[in-house]
Amino acid sequence: MADQAHIPVLLSEVVEALAPRDGGIYVDGTFGAGGYSMAVLNAARCTVHAIDRDPDAVARGRGLEAARGSAFVMIEGRFGDMDALLRARGVNQVDGVALDIGVSSMQLDEAERGFSFGKDGPLDMRMEQSGPSAADLVNGTAEEALADIIFRYGEERLSRRVAKAIVIARKDKKFERTSELAAVIRRVVPKHADGIDPATRTFQALRIAVNDELGELERGLAAAERLLAPGGRLAVVTFHSLEDRVVKGFFKDRSGEAARPSRHLPQAASGPAASFTLLHRRAVKAGAEETRLNPRARSAKLRAAIRTDAPAWAGQGRAS
Repeated sequence: MADQAHIPVLLSEVVEALAPRDGGIYVDGTFGAGGYSMAVLNAARCTVHAIDRDPDAVARGRGLEAARGSAFVMIEGRFGDMDALLRARGVNQVDGVALDIGVSSMQLDEAERGFSFGKDGPLDMRMEQSGPSAADLVNGTAEEALADIIFRYGEERLSRRVAKAIVIARKDKKFERTSELAAVIRRVVPKHADGIDPATRTFQALRIAVNDELGELERGLAAAERLLAPGGRLAVVTFHSLEDRVVKGFFKDRSGEAARPSRHLPQAASGPAASFTLLHRRAVKAGAEETRLNPRARSAKLRAAIRTDAPAWAGQGRAS
């Protein structure tokens, strides 16, 4: 069952955007603790197919699967493959997709997962708990490439200084623990005036790189576009500017809101027909009460749109 201590950000807003109906089929592409899945199941007599790449989350989902029977299906995999995963189970169209992008609070809370610089643990960060880890990336990447990763995915302006410090330190001892890496970063990056830990941006960058999070987001948006029935709804919650930029760009393109060569040209002359209609003109943010109860909600943004009957666009769209 879903862990009630981990209530998803913007839960009521996401459910409102999805507008669950009796007989509908919905996808929770980032199951986590199951908060969105439970809320959708409680909102209507519908079916939810949940997806997660994290074996721990899948194990939690099996409990919900046993409790809710055929109304809930837990699938181990990546949400970027959601259309293939559901079609393999005989589902060709759905009425809604919810995505909560990035690391979950449970992953951050578990020191052994290695996501947090605030808790000592193995330098891991792998959502799927398989493949190359953050330690592999930190210990095996050339200085210039490492600096590029930290700058691109962490937006750390001192990325070259951080990369140089890491390369020097790893000559004496390979990085194995989160505390070791955080200590090196804190020696070369000054404290932020807003109180953010100096290691924040670098840890974010490594996590995104290890899990190919932005690539997965692009694939997931395109997969949802292919899977959604006309009138189906896509709701996406992001927590930092890199993620939001991808989602905003996708919806802007797919809704026909992107700049055209001339505003006098009809839609057909400047590109494919719009595959989505925006549900909100601007991103929806958490209210004061939610941010008071959950500080993580301060940076959250919800963007949502309704699928038209136009064909899905070829390719995955832009990432910026």
